[in-house]
Amino acid sequence: MALPGGIEGALSFAPGFDSDSVVTAAVAQQFFGQGYKFCIRYLTLLGPQSAGDLSAAEATDVLDSGLALMPVQHVRTAGWFPSQDLGQQDGEQAVENAQTVGFPAGVNVWCDLEGVAPGTPAQDATDHCNAWFAAVDAAGYIPGLYVGAGAILSGQQLYDLPFQHYWKSQSTVPDIPVRGYQLVQLFPAIAVNGIGIDVDIAQNDNEGGQAQWLRIAGL
Repeated sequence: MALPGGIEGALSFAPGFDSDSVVTAAVAQQFFGQGYKFCIRYLTLLGPQSAGDLSAAEATDVLDSGLALMPVQHVRTAGWFPSQDLGQQDGEQAVENAQTVGFPAGVNVWCDLEGVAPGTPAQDATDHCNAWFAAVDAAGYIPGLYVGAGAILSGQQLYDLPFQHYWKSQSTVPDIPVRGYQLVQLFPAIAVNGIGIDVDIAQNDNEGGQAQWLRIAGL
């Protein structure tokens, strides 16, 4: 079943959060009442959506609160080795799980690039990201890239990827030449309303690009 709401460009300077904890209806309403505008929750990396990751019921509760919503896929344990085959596999899994939750085409689905094994050739990470992008793009979703610690790619190498939507982590990471970032994660992680979160700020990038989120208009 499709989730309620429509695709919108993210409001510049809107505060939001990402969390690895389930966001209940009551907690979502608390966040919205405190001025948060969006939430980012997780898609399972290996296999179907698991308990603790985003479900259709949770997604509906978040959207009903007035918060906008986007999904990000979990990353492997630090020290992993990217490859073209793995990128395709992970991208296809992200699509399957995003569809299971009920996300419509046109929403940003985010790839988490971090914790790559030191010494990994940059081309392997590039091939992985390109394959992930292709799988997600082919399904009608808008691929986005979270740039975390240990992403190993330089700013220019990140910019040369096909992504047009970038999310800056709270770690020290390269700037994206020309384009810049559309989401910025703040340091440190904090606890709010009983769950651990990272605070994020949406912004237009240097080319006017915006993150594309799902939101119920009028709430």
